[in-house]
Amino acid sequence: MIEQGPNNFNVQSVIYPALFERNTFPGSDSALFWKANKSPQLADREPIVETGGILGGGSSINWMVYTRGQWDDYDSWDTPGWTANDVLLFLKKFETYHGVTNNESTHGYDGPIHVSKGTHQAPRAEDAFIQGAVKTGFSEIPDLQSLHNNNGSGPWYRYVSPLDGRRQDVAHRFLHPLLQSDEYPNLHVLVGNQVLRVLFDGKETKRATGVEYRVNPRFVQDRDTSEKKSITARKLVVASTGAFGTPLLLERSGVGDPAVLERAGVPLVENLPGVGDEFQDHHFVGYVYRTSLEPNETINGIARNDRGRDVDAMIARNDEQLGWNGHDASSKLRPSPADIAALGPEFQAAWDRDFKNRPNRPLMIMGLFNAFFGDPAALPDDAEYVTTAPWVTYPYARGWVHITGPEIDNPYDFDPRWLLDENDIDLKSHIWGYKTQRKIARQMDIFRGELAVGQPRFPSGSKAAIIETADGPVPDEIEYSPEDDAAIVQYIRENIGTSRHPLGTCKMAPREKKGVVDPQLNVYGISGLKIADLSVPPQEVAANTYNTALMIGEKAADIIIRELEMLPSV
Repeated sequence: MIEQGPNNFNVQSVIYPALFERNTFPGSDSALFWKANKSPQLADREPIVETGGILGGGSSINWMVYTRGQWDDYDSWDTPGWTANDVLLFLKKFETYHGVTNNESTHGYDGPIHVSKGTHQAPRAEDAFIQGAVKTGFSEIPDLQSLHNNNGSGPWYRYVSPLDGRRQDVAHRFLHPLLQSDEYPNLHVLVGNQVLRVLFDGKETKRATGVEYRVNPRFVQDRDTSEKKSITARKLVVASTGAFGTPLLLERSGVGDPAVLERAGVPLVENLPGVGDEFQDHHFVGYVYRTSLEPNETINGIARNDRGRDVDAMIARNDEQLGWNGHDASSKLRPSPADIAALGPEFQAAWDRDFKNRPNRPLMIMGLFNAFFGDPAALPDDAEYVTTAPWVTYPYARGWVHITGPEIDNPYDFDPRWLLDENDIDLKSHIWGYKTQRKIARQMDIFRGELAVGQPRFPSGSKAAIIETADGPVPDEIEYSPEDDAAIVQYIRENIGTSRHPLGTCKMAPREKKGVVDPQLNVYGISGLKIADLSVPPQEVAANTYNTALMIGEKAADIIIRELEMLPSV
């Protein structure tokens, strides 16, 4: 196993859930920061998508929220062996679910990954958000992640152990126990090394025979990192470098669109035009609210070690709040018929085609984050501020990521193309998302106002003007004018960002439909090379993507084991 980043074993920002934000601070050595091209539709910004840059990948730096795709999501992949019925076994295999409901038909109860409330929670915030959603017209759902439930709000469990409050990343739960057991002498892990390209035998079979790699210069000083080394694979090479790393690796190896490779100066090994295309991501916008919560009901100040926090002391006493990610309530929501009609005929047509007869599919996911993620100097007082984050579950826009040269150090060409879908369906979804989350937030018992810099700039005299301070909930209906809608759109364009759920850039689909891998995860036209990561799902799922990544890992392991004849076929 070759990992470009450092070891994650017992790294504080990894193992303590409350410190997760540190992983994406500027200068972090546990994340990779993928800067996109300048995007006029995003107020000329160059958005950044962060992915895991440490052993364990995204599982070491994500926000640990337990969200699973809907049953229809896997069926929509339209791939033999990957329907919901097919993958259910693997979705259950890796988890030990500690939820209040006992649903053995869709949850697992003896896997290595614990799903729980952790060692700390904020019941007032959880109940406030759920009841705010109920008052807005949605259902309360105790198990929102059953694969079937939809259009309601419920508790948000997390990938945190209820025993010691530690993050449940794949390295600590799968890899480190094997390394420490001394029972697997054939398991070797190289950290701080970059795979440059896949090596092939040069024959008509185009068999992958190994990889070329180098020491990652990011993690060494006063040392020559230009030396390239190789490792030979006798049976199989598996690429698992994510929705960015995997297509770039294939292209540097000569596998991809001939036009892209020719421009980059890379000799063609296999013509696969789908490599690097079909980039998808859940884009979200955060909105900030003032609350009546106490400091121990938010994670404000913990990652930055300010606002009166003393993180070293918290670690020394093993403070239970460290075992919390600050996220206790979520929702999967669909608009009402009136809401749909108000968004216009193009939105109505898209809804009728893709959602109307699929009640399992939510339009958006919205959650309450008991944190303010900006500079605390922007806050006007010492109250505890929180963030709501609605995001589009099935974005229509598609982007790309490609190489521009033959070397890993050459610039890449990345354009997420957020909000560039036909008829602005994604943008209209965000408009509905803003109005809906605001209605929910204003009806929370903990609501005490709206932060001006965390809301759209409505025109003077607007009936939708923000309320900076309040004594309690404000359930009044809000009337939005066309000018107000324009302010919402501008705020979305200026603030839309990544949920860090990129996928689809080496999609599993028929080759004639620009697929890159087949149902057995083999790269088309190449033997001895598979892909096992989030670059292979052909469509987004209505969930944070860690759960789907775990399922793909389990399914890939099963495929590989059976192909190597280590287990009998079933």
